[in-house]
Amino acid sequence: MSDFTTRPEIRGTFGVVTSTHWLASSVGFGILEKGGNAFDAAVATAFVLQVVEPHLNGPAGDMPAILHSAETGETTVLCAQGVSPAAATIEAHTEQGLKLVPGSGLLATVVPGAFDGWLMMLRDHGTMSLREVLQPAIDYARDGHPVLPRVAATIADLREFFETEWPSSAAVWTPGGQAPEANTLFRNPDLADTYDRLARVADMTGGDRVAQIDAARAEWREGFVAEAIFDYLKDARVMDVSEEKHSAILAPSDMADWRATYEETLTLDYHGWTVHKTHAWSQGPVMLQALSILKHFDLGAMDPNGAEFVHTVIEAMKLAYADREAYYGDPDFSEIPIDHLLSDSYGAERARLIDATASMEQRPGRVPGFEHLADAYIARAQQDFGVAGVAAQEPTMAHLTEKRGDTVHLDVIDRWGNMVASTPSGGWLQSSPVIPGLGFPLNSRAQMFWLIDGLPSSMAPKRRPRTTLTPSFAEKDGARLVFGTPGGDQQDQWNLIWFLRFVHHGLGLQQGMDAPLFHTMHFQGSFFPREVKPGEMMMEPAFDGQVIEALRARGHIVTVSEPWAVGRLTAAMREADGMLRAAATPRLMQAYAVGR
Repeated sequence: MSDFTTRPEIRGTFGVVTSTHWLASSVGFGILEKGGNAFDAAVATAFVLQVVEPHLNGPAGDMPAILHSAETGETTVLCAQGVSPAAATIEAHTEQGLKLVPGSGLLATVVPGAFDGWLMMLRDHGTMSLREVLQPAIDYARDGHPVLPRVAATIADLREFFETEWPSSAAVWTPGGQAPEANTLFRNPDLADTYDRLARVADMTGGDRVAQIDAARAEWREGFVAEAIFDYLKDARVMDVSEEKHSAILAPSDMADWRATYEETLTLDYHGWTVHKTHAWSQGPVMLQALSILKHFDLGAMDPNGAEFVHTVIEAMKLAYADREAYYGDPDFSEIPIDHLLSDSYGAERARLIDATASMEQRPGRVPGFEHLADAYIARAQQDFGVAGVAAQEPTMAHLTEKRGDTVHLDVIDRWGNMVASTPSGGWLQSSPVIPGLGFPLNSRAQMFWLIDGLPSSMAPKRRPRTTLTPSFAEKDGARLVFGTPGGDQQDQWNLIWFLRFVHHGLGLQQGMDAPLFHTMHFQGSFFPREVKPGEMMMEPAFDGQVIEALRARGHIVTVSEPWAVGRLTAAMREADGMLRAAATPRLMQAYAVGR
């Protein structure tokens, strides 16, 4: 494989920041230059991402992060995934004639989580004030930033819908009745004022920085932000992807009572690497399950761009994702057989199911005592939910716009060895109307619940939806690695492929970013309308044509994407000797790594 890469792999010893937008990466690195640590930089980076990629994330969205502290040596998960409202029952939805939670609008809103999560990270692990890390986002929102072509196109496609159905969104995204032109300066003064007012609350609070940050958190959940949200929600009834109007069931007490939390990571050992992921309220364990299966194949002897490698990895992912759909959910409410799913014996059992041909079946494992969940998934995957003309993508407004959305990602390492990987999402401009005066919409994460009793992912009060958000952390012999990607159901497919090529084939961080990617759509999708596409997969055209035909000969239904269209990976690494490395995908021409 050629050593040529689309851009240099960043190397240095002071610090690195890589994210899905060059402005956010530059802001994060600026925080490091000012003496901040990786946690300060991650928070500043994240708030800028909310401004410059509003079609992919926002302050009322959600955020998981994996944090590594150089001081304590601990690696932990920060869960800023908001829970369902107390009134969120299956009956509250089915009584309205719904079979699925709509993928947009107000009914799908869970407690906003991202803002509290970022402030908790800053409070507990950072060193800077809220004002210092928020000011760059305030400036870009107030003074303007070059609007991405994809943002401009998404807004243009939704302009008429906003004007007709979501006028508060029209006021923000189409000022003067016009969608912004690509690469022109776009401003969101209401969002700037919201951020600035929260920073002023912190500025005016007596005591130390902890008290100041906590004051801003309280203002978010019970002060002017919450007041604006619930003043709007009390009368709002808006059109959503179901083509009917619905109201929110989120209540002030839901928002006032919720806080972000910390928990241990889930881990699996793979060829000397210990891989850390989030728990089963996300899809994080699916990558660990795929690795457990792939331990039983000699991937290093395979061409990383060859048909045997692609086929083997695709089949492993089908098996792991079938288990995701059958068994994953909020561990606080359901027993998740995670120890069994990650056991060596189970990985070996699943590996024996992979042969030379593509499977067309949904094959969740038969976990003792949980067989009914496997049966329920197979039945669900065969069910027609009666939703026509809507393509499954994230965020799910495909009936109005052909522009795909997803998520953002950031990785940060500072000179002391502190590390952050985070995959924020939710609160997309496509997902929900803007809250008047605040400049941002709510989320639509409840679409990931099922309106079916008895599942780990069933709708129920105060549950975390089983999200697709899944940052990654891996370590071996003193070297540590953070990485991730946007992409909904594809996140842990692209993460897995990149990591396998890194481990088995020696691809550098940037080489792995540049290598062609693929994914399967075989399993049930996480987003409305929850489609299943047995045997279907997508590959980038950079794969050799003979490889594509060989996969078709094995029974795969292969769609070839547009060039450079699959994956938005970023990664950063600290070698055992302190050398720092970082890389970012060239796809979409916006992700960037910065460092020295």
